[in-house]
Amino acid sequence: MTERHIIRAGQGGGRDVFEYAVLRAVPRVERGEFVNAGVLLYCRAKAFVVARTHLDEARLLALDPDADVAGVRAALRAVEGVCAGGEAAGQAARDDAGRRFRWLVAPRSTVVQPGPVHTGLTTDPAAEAERLLDLLVR
Repeated sequence: MTERHIIRAGQGGGRDVFEYAVLRAVPRVERGEFVNAGVLLYCRAKAFVVARTHLDEARLLALDPDADVAGVRAALRAVEGVCAGGEAAGQAARDDAGRRFRWLVAPRSTVVQPGPVHTGLTTDPAAEAERLLDLLVR
């Protein structure tokens, strides 16, 4: 990456760089179909990581009438718990926000999968997570 592509602190007009990925509910991995079910957002400057989720059960069941809705909801709650830290994060509780985000966006073949990581600038990471949830999931 060349130096001109690196965003430095203060170059965003008071905004901070953030990274995000869409969480996808994949009821049948072998088919490759998915429903967007949440957003992971990480802002290094604020040591902030959050998962905001919303599962549209009807859309999920349209892909697979036998989908394990309770299992998908449990997996989404687990992602939220890892982001929140504390006891809900399990072993990840000892990791900083960045390590938890990197672990959550690592590719996996499970019922909840992260999409590609994207970046942006924001003054309010929590509000940005809500905006992205509305835009990409709801």
